[in-house]
Amino acid sequence: MPKTYVTVDFENGPGSAVRPKKIYWPDGKSWEITRMLFVSESPDGEYEGIRYTVVIGSAQKYLYKDGDRWYVMSP
Repeated sequence: MPKTYVTVDFENGPGSAVRPKKIYWPDGKSWEITRMLFVSESPDGEYEGIRYTVVIGSAQKYLYKDGDRWYVMSP
């Protein structure tokens, strides 16, 4: 699946924790992240960077951070 790079508003938590708050799609649309459920790194190289499992509205989605860049996987 191809990556779509997005802009993300986030806040820094205790230590080096990053908490994404809002996603901006390249066409200008944006979505509030209402909840963060889980943060993980890929143990088997399935994806690059850190995967955030977030809730947008009532949908559970994955958001990835690789270095300073954020992306989502496009179908």
